[in-house]
Amino acid sequence: MDGLRGALLIGGTSSDAGKSLVVAGLCRALVRDGVRVAPFKAQNMSNNSVVTADGGEIGRAQALQAYACGLAPSTRFNPVLLKPGGDRRSHVVLRGRPAGDVGAADYVRRRTQLASIVADELASLRDDYDVVVCEGAGSVAEINLRASDIANLGLARGADLPVVLVTDIDRGGSLAHLFGSTAILDAADQRLISGFVINKFRGDQSILDPGLVRLGELTGRPTLGVLPFAENLWIDAEDSLAVPVGRRVGPAGGDGDPGATRLSVAAIRLPRISNSTDVEALACEPGVDVTWVDDPGSVVAADLVVVPGTRATVSDLGWLRDRGLGAALTARAARGAPTIAICGGFQMLARTIDDPVESAGGRVDGLGVFDIDIVFHPDKTLRQVTGVVDGEAVTGYEIHHGRVERSAERDWIATDPAAVGADAGAIRGGLRGTHIHGLLANDRFRRVLLRQVADEAGKHDFVVAADTEVDAVRAAQVDLIADLLVAHLDMGAVAELIATGPTPGLPTITHLLS
Repeated sequence: MDGLRGALLIGGTSSDAGKSLVVAGLCRALVRDGVRVAPFKAQNMSNNSVVTADGGEIGRAQALQAYACGLAPSTRFNPVLLKPGGDRRSHVVLRGRPAGDVGAADYVRRRTQLASIVADELASLRDDYDVVVCEGAGSVAEINLRASDIANLGLARGADLPVVLVTDIDRGGSLAHLFGSTAILDAADQRLISGFVINKFRGDQSILDPGLVRLGELTGRPTLGVLPFAENLWIDAEDSLAVPVGRRVGPAGGDGDPGATRLSVAAIRLPRISNSTDVEALACEPGVDVTWVDDPGSVVAADLVVVPGTRATVSDLGWLRDRGLGAALTARAARGAPTIAICGGFQMLARTIDDPVESAGGRVDGLGVFDIDIVFHPDKTLRQVTGVVDGEAVTGYEIHHGRVERSAERDWIATDPAAVGADAGAIRGGLRGTHIHGLLANDRFRRVLLRQVADEAGKHDFVVAADTEVDAVRAAQVDLIADLLVAHLDMGAVAELIATGPTPGLPTITHLLS
């Protein structure tokens, strides 16, 4: 693909349709062909985020897409990030920096002012790279938001981008979704919809093909590919829809010696969970079974419990108590059973939480597992971290308003620069807590930790794999996505769209009006 230059937008018929996956795969496939590629998502709504080298914050999916391009995460790739803290309000991150909280109605008014920022960032990326692969947000058919849209057709129309629509056929109704999502748009927006992609197809495609032929007749648009359902794609899930209760995290069918001793990990599926990807590093390990749970029985029975981050610490603390999970966690603490709490999860295990920022609820009692006090500050801590745990070097990142103001616990992690109070962690027996995300992705540290956890759980014959590398697993996942696209997507047609823009002469669908 020598000389390829341009951009396109991968839109969806819904959230979690596969947009992030297709963008990552396209980026990787193009990079393997020698194209200089950058990802771009004008506006993302996700509580899964990472910290960039300059102390900014972007969506986790854009960090994975940057990884697929061989690039470090940058705030350029996701200039607007919304982090939901409740059903009605979200925290706004603009060019990587906190920019206040908004409700749905006032954000609609505000984001019209963000259009120029988004357009400038995209133009800058197009100047610096051969190809920019853009990802839309949610569904392109949210016509109630079209007037102020900056992520879907608003972005595509402003930059004259061809749009490829992705749909998840595993949910059902995909042919109607593709037709309806196109037909409901006005004529100028329909002009940009240049093709369709079916995602997560199972079975015999010959049964689907007549529907694709009819879809083409009705819309005048080609289906560019049918991507098969791939059970072994699982790492770096962004959307909360990808972490349902009861879902086992990791490769399909398990791994490791089926006759060997295994460790069970219960990851609590909080309502406002953030950075759910922290547990994926554990799931990379042979013999470690990680499952999302929301019941006390699973918390009591597991060898290890992980309490992940949350965008609503006080609210999710109340949920823990209401579900009986709070009592189950304190019972684990009383017997010293292995527990790891990360960021918001760490905060919920404190003696007290004083939060005038996130919940504006003031001081509340935590679960009291750790003898620490948390105070929320208006200034968010955003930083990459290096440190040492049990003699092993570790790296990670922090994203939090709550800080440890007082601690009677032993520090778990020694960081550089030194954290405020015990923000980098606390440890007492089998209980461990930290504000650092990404800690479990450190391979040597994780092996030492799993050996400790297995002994604490009484599973002394558990064998920790000596060669698991999270980065290698992530690279293999990204290459697998790219391989799927190369095998099942018309890459030539996609390259032509990138190079030439929206397909000229596409018909406007008027079937619904006639």
